Formats: sequence, C-alpha cells, structure tokens
Amino acid sequence: MNVAAWAYPAFEVVHIVGIALLFGGLLIFELCLLGRAPALPLPALARLTLPLALVGFGLCAATGLAMFSTQPGELLGNAAFRLKLLLIALAGLNAGLFHLRGGSGRADRWGRAQGLLSLGFWLAVIICGRSIAYV
Repeated sequence: MNVAAWAYPAFEVVHIVGIALLFGGLLIFELCLLGRAPALPLPALARLTLPLALVGFGLCAATGLAMFSTQPGELLGNAAFRLKLLLIALAGLNAGLFHLRGGSGRADRWGRAQGLLSLGFWLAVIICGRSIAYV
C-alpha cells in the first residue's frame, strides 16, 4: 500500500462501498423483520439482501485487513479501533445465533430483538470506524 499514493485512498473507497452493501442489505432485511413491509416474504427478501450484505462484509474485511497492515501498532493502541473489533465480533455472534434459531423463518419477538441488535451493532461499528482518526 505504500507503493503508490493512490492505493490507501482506493482501499478506503472500496471499504466504504463494502459498508454500503453490508449496512444497506441488513437495513432492508431488518426493517422487514421488524414488520415494516409485511407484504414482502421474509425468506425471499433474505435471499436477495443477505448475499449483498455478505459481499459487503467480505469487501470490508479484505480492505480493512489491508489498511490495518500499514499501521497495526497504532491501530491496536486506538480505543475506537478495539471497540470496533469487539462490536464486529458481537454482530457476528448475533447473526450466527439468529441463523441457528431458524433465521428468516423465525420472525418472533427474539428474532426481532436480534434484528434491532444487528442494526445497533453495525451502526456502532460505522461510528467507531469514523472515530478512529479522532481518538
């Protein structure tokens, strides 16, 4: 990444595209899970939105690791970065539990609570990511 002046900004752009795909796909799915569009079948919507969210996560993970490799010591010393990693782990755990419980086929009270948690975790991840430069 230190080879070309444009490399790090290019990775940041791809990281932001990944965030848009991840959070955008989850937002649509979670809003449906919360009953905002009852006419849409949740399993069909999941087949459309969740793969986009996974692609977004993959882009974020790949570009995030590449950017991390340029300054690991500084980032590991940053409280916002460490909180971001914890929140990503909690979001992943929440998603895993959601799918173990039956995923989009289980839009019960607990599933809706997990949807709200998911949105909260990912929004907090985005906030922490932006805060890294200022902490």
